[in-house]
Amino acid sequence: MDASRVVGLISGTSVDAIDAALADMRLSADTIELTPVGHLEVAYPADLRDDLLNATSCNSERMCRLDTRIGQSFANAAATAIRELGAADVIASLGQTVYHWVEDGICRGTLQLGQPAWIAEKTGLPVISDLRARDVAAGGHGAPLAGLFDRLWLQNEVALNIGGIANITLPNITLSGAIAYDTGPGNALLDAAAEVLTGQRFDEDGALAKAGTVRQDLLDVLLADEYYRLPAPKSTGKEHFNIGYLKAALAKVDEVTGPDLMATLVELTAVTIADACAGHRVVASGGGVRNPALMAALARRLDIVTSDGLGIASDAKEAYLTAVLGFLTWHGIPADPRTGAAGPRLLGSITPGRDPLRMPAPATTTVRRLRVVAPLGGSHARP
Repeated sequence: MDASRVVGLISGTSVDAIDAALADMRLSADTIELTPVGHLEVAYPADLRDDLLNATSCNSERMCRLDTRIGQSFANAAATAIRELGAADVIASLGQTVYHWVEDGICRGTLQLGQPAWIAEKTGLPVISDLRARDVAAGGHGAPLAGLFDRLWLQNEVALNIGGIANITLPNITLSGAIAYDTGPGNALLDAAAEVLTGQRFDEDGALAKAGTVRQDLLDVLLADEYYRLPAPKSTGKEHFNIGYLKAALAKVDEVTGPDLMATLVELTAVTIADACAGHRVVASGGGVRNPALMAALARRLDIVTSDGLGIASDAKEAYLTAVLGFLTWHGIPADPRTGAAGPRLLGSITPGRDPLRMPAPATTTVRRLRVVAPLGGSHARP
């Protein structure tokens, strides 16, 4: 039985913090048995987060500084996870996406920062990083990679992750039939509007949205976006759904109050998700599940539960996904997240740790399932 303890690291498009999760995984026949040991969240330094949010255009000097500082922040998160959650064999890092290049419905490239050498140097462990690029090179979108986790884990449910961008994995009715793609904005427009209206990073408890009324004229303008009619698999990001995009939409309608704007943006996220998930039970995760206004809007349209009830903390699922991706690569198992690539690929690049690199012998079985077993630990939050 092949086994490894893997730390998974990721910071999503909301740039809220770095999520870290420690997973104990064993390969038993065609099944990964995953024990969620625990997870934690480590905030970015405030000035680094500001720089990241303004990194839509920067020169090589600024890019170098960001790559270094993000790498150091990820190294700190990894070291904190190991100290507080337990020892690990290897670290997997999805880094921080700063640009996702989609043109004419085709992903041409994707850029994640967070130099893995800093993680390897601080922890002494090997690091598997740059996990999206090979999927893109093989004709996929490199996102959402959650399709692999969801396809192995769930059966007939739709898996939904509500980060800055919302993404789904359609149900695993047949193994070859699963598909994963971005439905559109999750929290991206909501958070951008909240920051302009209140100076806060998000609409806490959906309070502004709950005080407002949906403006149908604005909703119609937003829903006219051609992205929603593109065939799947597809991907998008804050390169498209950003504050400039929102201001352009607002310019086409009469003045909108703050609460009405937030209510309308909640409706936009809920409608576009529900259209994609219609007819299926939905298992939701991600930061958006903490927005009561959004979850209420989704519950009016869908049979929806959170991943917590199935053993994976909703605020840590993508960190556990990263750990699974690292486990597969570490054991020589190609991954197929079903984002449109020509087939399974061995994902990522490996940065050796302090000692000579000694990888396990490549697995000889095909992984077909993921089973979550009783968790050993819970969550922590760190400044």
